Amino acid sequence: MKRILLFSSLILFCGCQKAIPEKTSPFQLGDTAKCATYSGLPKGWPLQKEAGMVKLSNGEILLGTTLGYADERPFGEKPSQIKSFWIDATEVTNAQFAEFVKQTGYITDAEKQGGGAMFIQPSHPVAELQWWTFERGANWKTPWGLHSHKRPKPNEPVRMVTWNDAFAYANWLGHDLPTELEWEYAAKGFQAKSDIGPSHNGHITANYWQGEFPYQNNQEDGFNEVAPVGCFDANPFGLYDMIGNVWEWTQTPYKGMRDHHMGDPAQSRHQHEDVVKYTIKGGSYLCASNYCARYRAAARHPQELDLATSHVGFRTVKRF
Repeated sequence: MKRILLFSSLILFCGCQKAIPEKTSPFQLGDTAKCATYSGLPKGWPLQKEAGMVKLSNGEILLGTTLGYADERPFGEKPSQIKSFWIDATEVTNAQFAEFVKQTGYITDAEKQGGGAMFIQPSHPVAELQWWTFERGANWKTPWGLHSHKRPKPNEPVRMVTWNDAFAYANWLGHDLPTELEWEYAAKGFQAKSDIGPSHNGHITANYWQGEFPYQNNQEDGFNEVAPVGCFDANPFGLYDMIGNVWEWTQTPYKGMRDHHMGDPAQSRHQHEDVVKYTIKGGSYLCASNYCARYRAAARHPQELDLATSHVGFRTVKRF
């Protein structure tokens, strides 16, 4: 069974950005009442290719942090330039992915492989990483496995999807997966301060694990695991759940240290045949202060491209 590596320790990051978003969020979510009634389908989607997306203007960003893990260190000392692009305001939902499957007949990797990696909260002390299991029959339609009575909601982020699945969905829409540079630029949202994380002034702003992971989840954010998209405040760009909820795929191959190719889509695609792991961003509902405290924009993590897990999803971008 494949293993998923999680990391510990909470480190803050810093950013450098200049610009303003050209458009606010295409729909207003931001609290549990609004997200609960959201259908999971943006108005006009999928015929309108920018439906449910936010257009970000040109800008610049100092990627990563000099204070965190070695793999989060910036490449160089100068900010990177960003060209304007569109990005989904929310993570891709089950409703959206279902429409993609309906129209194309697409079969996900987890369905072909017969299952995926699922987190199971232990009831007694266990060895590290034994809270993960390869669950037969687990896929995007049954993320808890075949024997669970629970079913995913249309407005929840699709998960149990691999890099291949995410790319296939994006390609169907004429979109793409974001580079790590684009993703982090969008997540930082031109915030002036460097304390962008899962809470602000005591107010929880993301879906993450409160309590001692993996044994006790206090659910102070109102959710035991994945939450419908848009249940927490949007960032200044009008983007929801950039931090927490589910990790998100990028098209950037993972390397231990950042390099100058991380913002080049053509270079990323060119390397695909030789890549085993891609970079995922943003943390998930499993990130806790005592374990895997990577619920912030600068955090990054390697993920095997053909491994479907219960805490990884994605969003797409559209370039000009």
